[in-house]
Amino acid sequence: MGVSYKKLWKLIIDKDMRNVEVRKSAKISPATFTKLKKNEVVSLGVLLKICKMLECDIGDIVEVVNEVE
Repeated sequence: MGVSYKKLWKLIIDKDMRNVEVRKSAKISPATFTKLKKNEVVSLGVLLKICKMLECDIGDIVEVVNEVE
């Protein structure tokens, strides 16, 4: 099982925002934001910060996907 943040990137585009704007507003480190770009697991706290900033639900920014081995 893995995670995909495709929904996050689409939401950022739909809200006409830039990635750096989201990162700074949500107070997320550049290293953590890089993890998001690589579809790596981040803490629930990070996801909640993003949700609060974007005024959305967790399901709007992340989904669990089956990884092919």
